[in-house]
Amino acid sequence: MGSKAPAKVKFQLICDAIRTRENCLSVSVLCQIAGVSRSGFYAWVAAAPARLDRDMKDKADFDLILAAYGFRGYAKGARSIHMRLLHQGIIMNVKKIRRLMRKFSLFCPIRKANPYRRMAKALRTNHVAPNIVERGFTTRGPRKVLLTDITYLFYATNCCYLSTILDAFTHEILAYQLSESLQVTFVIDTVNQLIREQGCTLDNETIVHSDQGSHYTSWAFVNKLKEAEFVQSMSRRGNCWDNAPQESFYGHMKDEIRETIKRLQSYEAVKSQVDDWMDYYNKDRYQWELLKLSPREYYQYLQTGIYPLPVYDSKERIPYWGATPDPGVYRMDFREAAEISKRKKGST
Repeated sequence: MGSKAPAKVKFQLICDAIRTRENCLSVSVLCQIAGVSRSGFYAWVAAAPARLDRDMKDKADFDLILAAYGFRGYAKGARSIHMRLLHQGIIMNVKKIRRLMRKFSLFCPIRKANPYRRMAKALRTNHVAPNIVERGFTTRGPRKVLLTDITYLFYATNCCYLSTILDAFTHEILAYQLSESLQVTFVIDTVNQLIREQGCTLDNETIVHSDQGSHYTSWAFVNKLKEAEFVQSMSRRGNCWDNAPQESFYGHMKDEIRETIKRLQSYEAVKSQVDDWMDYYNKDRYQWELLKLSPREYYQYLQTGIYPLPVYDSKERIPYWGATPDPGVYRMDFREAAEISKRKKGST
């Protein structure tokens, strides 16, 4: 018998051996073999009624723990059980709850340490920009208010992360990056892509608006916007409406490709699917509020005043934000735009 076994285990084995018909060894010999004292064994036997009483009490307390553990169908740890019992008027300390959970083999799924939460704490600064946009998403014209955010995309048994920058006026995705990790570099890469591909359409009045997530309050992100001479704006904490067009975009995107992405088996396949959908969204996904144009067509229309469709059934007028002395001047109504477009096409 292993000498490392607890004495009570050895005492129980001795007791079991004595009760078997085949046993021909005395208590003294069994104790000697087990490496325990005979007096200790007899003391353990004498304490059996007290142990039985304690076991019965433990079982009754464990029944309370088990009921608290399963309350409303959500598993709980010792501290959560302790608080649930307190709400029922039952006082049971956490140490006892843990002991009884071990005794009766009740385990709570333990949350693994989240490296991204630790990273978020390391990245967090006191920099919170004012909410300059204040939900005025379309009051400044195209390329003036850019919204950015991050979302999760789940595929197979994994997930990846998508960072996007959206023009609040035209709804066009100006830059996006997919990543297998939440390192702050991938939001910086999104800004770099924005500058590289859209820099000529941006200026020092361009506002980049986000939530107060750790990526956007990090010094790396703040300094990148300063280098690009962009104005930083942030939503109020916990207020998704302050970034509503960006939230809406992710909602529509997931409605259309979530199930497809779930079936994909690799990150490369997800990236290919996202690339294809982004191209479709910007060029070919027409939106009623954009005068039935795609985001890219709508931006081109605002710049040129040439409406690409042959007919538009409205006399409504919109601001023309192109290279005119006053960017707020009304350029033309939609019927005029359609007629001019038709004449230009006929002359070519």
